Amino acid sequence: MKDREHGGDALVLAHYYAPAEVQRTADFVGDSYALAKKAKESDKDTVVFCGVSFMGESAKILCPEKTVYLPEPAAHCAMADMADEEEIMRLRREVPDLAVVTYINSSARLKALSDVIVTSSNAQKIVAALPQKNIYFIPDQNLGKYVAAHDTSGKNFIFGRGYCPVHAAVTAEDVLRAKTAHPDARFLTHPECAAEVCALADYVGSTAGIISFAEDSEAREFIVGTEEGVLYELERRCPNKKFYLVRVRFLCEDMKKITREKVRAALAGELPPVEVEEKVRVKAERALLRMLELAQ
Repeated sequence: MKDREHGGDALVLAHYYAPAEVQRTADFVGDSYALAKKAKESDKDTVVFCGVSFMGESAKILCPEKTVYLPEPAAHCAMADMADEEEIMRLRREVPDLAVVTYINSSARLKALSDVIVTSSNAQKIVAALPQKNIYFIPDQNLGKYVAAHDTSGKNFIFGRGYCPVHAAVTAEDVLRAKTAHPDARFLTHPECAAEVCALADYVGSTAGIISFAEDSEAREFIVGTEEGVLYELERRCPNKKFYLVRVRFLCEDMKKITREKVRAALAGELPPVEVEEKVRVKAERALLRMLELAQ
């Protein structure tokens, strides 16, 4: 943590959606995959990941030799398990030349059943690079449909039924209302939102991409179409710009379960560490490494 509450013995990572008080004291703040990479690159043996369960699992998958803690073990991503193993196996049997492409916002179990993992920033590139013609995209159907709409490689897409309840709640009416209230603002949104929401955006991309776009843009006002925790980093990097959420209470309740007190408990070893069964971890790691290979 930046105020060195833990004496530097552990690496504290915070996702952009964590509460501002938690982001403020973390060693690194970022999106889920960037933070998992930080965990792997660090020389620290202990990692406290201020995020939901799949994020802690991703860190453990990439660095099994380290002890990984979640400050709130009960914090989960509702979308992370919105895919069915039997459905995956059925499609593998029935659809020739199929690749199971899984969004990183997924459980270790789903990652282990996948051919490759993708992030919101590299999904389009990874899908285009796959040799398979047919793509089963899980669990987020909105991200999958966004990738399909911009695909130029001629792939055939089958979509899972998963979605992020927080992003999927945004409507085109929310966007139009915000644009009316802030006519000079540019609208930046995440591809986990529905297609009709993305169609109204000036920029669609990952959380990190949204932050970079706002930082580099000459515009002074922005409507933000992702979880409100990102406002902390946006306002820190762009103190002279104004940001408005596209809808009120745009928040992930599970992310907000994380507090500084719970981070201290994790640092003190008072919580159970993240565990991933080794045979699941090995298969999930293979799919993650496949992503790195295709991203070259």
